[in-house]
Amino acid sequence: MRQEQFPLEDRIRRHRIDNCPCCTRMLPLTFHHLIPKKVHRRRHFSLRYDRDILNQGIYICTDCHQHIHATYDEMRLATDYSAPEALIGDPVLQRHFRWLARQRRRSSLSLDERGTLP
Repeated sequence: MRQEQFPLEDRIRRHRIDNCPCCTRMLPLTFHHLIPKKVHRRRHFSLRYDRDILNQGIYICTDCHQHIHATYDEMRLATDYSAPEALIGDPVLQRHFRWLARQRRRSSLSLDERGTLP
């Protein structure tokens, strides 16, 4: 699906530049569903939660987002980490967030004319 097909509100919701609540770096943020969309159709979740609760989430940087999904599967995220405090307070994830906070992220704008890093 092309970006033009998403409503403007969804495109704004998916990308904004601010401090990541996990690693505290100033980066473009993406929307992380606290209850992953993959489990929204499962009977357990569709009966217990309404659409507004299923669509709640937080904005985090892509590095933190990728690490969260690499560390825990969707069912574990949905059952144990469906609150921002639980996600940010997890000791396994905190270790990676602290490491990320010390990293400098290279912007894609710093590429030279050949498309390589200087």
